[in-house]
Amino acid sequence: MQIDNPAFDYDKGGKKYSAVRQTDPGIAKYINEAIGNAKTVLNVGAGAGSYEPHDRYVVAVEPSAVMRSQRKAQSKVPAIIGSADALPFDDISFDASMAMLTVHHWQETNNSMEKGLKELQRVTKDKIIIMTFDPDALDDFWNVNYFPELIEIERKRYPKINFITDFFKDNCEVQKIPIPLDCADGFQEAYYGRPEKFLEKEVRESQSAWGFLKEEIEDKYVKTLSDELKSGEWDRKFGEHRNMPEFIGALRIIVVNL
Repeated sequence: MQIDNPAFDYDKGGKKYSAVRQTDPGIAKYINEAIGNAKTVLNVGAGAGSYEPHDRYVVAVEPSAVMRSQRKAQSKVPAIIGSADALPFDDISFDASMAMLTVHHWQETNNSMEKGLKELQRVTKDKIIIMTFDPDALDDFWNVNYFPELIEIERKRYPKINFITDFFKDNCEVQKIPIPLDCADGFQEAYYGRPEKFLEKEVRESQSAWGFLKEEIEDKYVKTLSDELKSGEWDRKFGEHRNMPEFIGALRIIVVNL
């Protein structure tokens, strides 16, 4: 499948995003540990404000008006209008910067992902924290058996982990992040033990990859999963996931030490 522009249009499809995609405390623990003693934190591609620390001075940058509008309901600071590849800040303006599940959207123009990473490096003094998914580990989750074309879309959008670590000359620590069974952040792997959630349109609309899938294919995938849940076939194949307290799949945090 050819994807001309992997950047999702959140102004069109993100109106209910924050109702499903929220800060998960278990995942936030790893991010807060990575932020360490930083007093000033920049959040790029900040969306509705998930994972922003409450006890630091936070500046957020977000290009989508729809996503910026949801920040107030989440009691987050207003976001500056801007994009990752042209941050409106002086060099070394922040102790730490963060980019939470956003770098795969930074490819709207040629080399914009590289420009975004370079901008993070330019404005940050100590640490950069990037949360993303490893495209080489997407097959570890059972949904590849039900949504194969969706997973191929994700694989094409997410940058290789070594693309990021090589960019920062390997001054990085890559952490595999366990996802709790009751994960509050509704990305796909968050529902490893709650497959019925994929039958909810609002949940799928909060996962950007579905926006690149043809409607008839989406309907087919949802029906297949629904039928297997009703028949008990899903539980016969993957039912042990319902009782797994955590799941380690493709979710990664990359901590860059500058």
